[in-house]
Amino acid sequence: MRTLFAFVLAVLLAVPGTAAAQDVYKIGAIFSITGPGSSLGIPERDTAAMLETEINAKGGIKGPDGKARPVKIVIYDDASDETKAVLAAKKLIDEDKVVAIVGTTLSGTSLAILDTVQKAEVPLVSCAAAAKIVEPAAERKWVFKTPQSDALIVGVLVDHLKAKGLTKVGWLNVDYAFGQLGWLAFEKAAQKAGLTIVANEKFGQKDVDITAQLTRVKVANPQAVIVWSIPPSASIATKNFADLGLKMPLFQSHGVGNKRYIDLAGPGANGVVFPAGKLLVAEHLADQDPQKPVLLAYAKDFEAKFGPRNTFGGHAWDAIKLVAAAIEKAGADRARVRAALEQTKNFVGITGVFDFSPTDHNGLDRRAVTMIQIVDGQWRPAR
Repeated sequence: MRTLFAFVLAVLLAVPGTAAAQDVYKIGAIFSITGPGSSLGIPERDTAAMLETEINAKGGIKGPDGKARPVKIVIYDDASDETKAVLAAKKLIDEDKVVAIVGTTLSGTSLAILDTVQKAEVPLVSCAAAAKIVEPAAERKWVFKTPQSDALIVGVLVDHLKAKGLTKVGWLNVDYAFGQLGWLAFEKAAQKAGLTIVANEKFGQKDVDITAQLTRVKVANPQAVIVWSIPPSASIATKNFADLGLKMPLFQSHGVGNKRYIDLAGPGANGVVFPAGKLLVAEHLADQDPQKPVLLAYAKDFEAKFGPRNTFGGHAWDAIKLVAAAIEKAGADRARVRAALEQTKNFVGITGVFDFSPTDHNGLDRRAVTMIQIVDGQWRPAR
């Protein structure tokens, strides 16, 4: 009888997704630690490691059964590659038996793993921007994300352009998911706002010179130029822009919200304006802003260990904290974790204040975006 009982108990303990199976809460993470997305993925990895230490130093995560368990964040590098991202997701699900996954870093890799996590019914909290990752929510039941979506970022940028009287613009985007989806969002918003796009150019994420595209934009004589990419290509475009002697304002996307962009672009980055979250200018926020204490605490902890803060580490902070809060309510049951995520309200994070719902798996509004300008190599609120 004892042997039968032991066998049944062992089977129950081996079932993935149940609290009984967990002596430790395993959270999976996929970041672009190498490859073109590494300037985003490295701070995400560093933030994840920092949070694992922080959570466990406080006793772990206390689940709904009242028992606290340590958390283990299992991190894989997808090398900014979609195929490697899918392989990493399958390994986290099938071998590591994680409760949920955070990541990936890039829109393309996040889109690539959607089918895998949806079929396995494992919650995913992406750290990538594209709205398509979570829309429509009815078809993305298991997927959430922390960065601001393209339309939200673009909407704030377009309003800023109109307020400055910059209605004739030149556009360049990196030719993969982040840039392509950013272009679609901007084209739609610009048309609605009455902006004229006089040039539309593309470049590769590994291009080392974008002078030809910028020269064609220059000929079109725009009042402002917008580049939609991440470092290093965003930085290369900025250097080429300065080398050509272009004098109109240069705008970038939220993909440049890290010091790596400034370091690579050099003096050409000065004067660049871009829409992003509030982390980079946290000290300048009003004291009554609910995000300010959270932002300052994260910035202090991150900078003490890893160097200058950046918005991408903040996306990982939000994703892991959201999953941890869901585990507190749901334990290791994946379906319950998903439901707890969807019920999240008024979660004050690094990217913004999150209010998820069955129809909104991003949960952010315009409070999550501000315009930032680079002045003497430093981030400042744009005027």
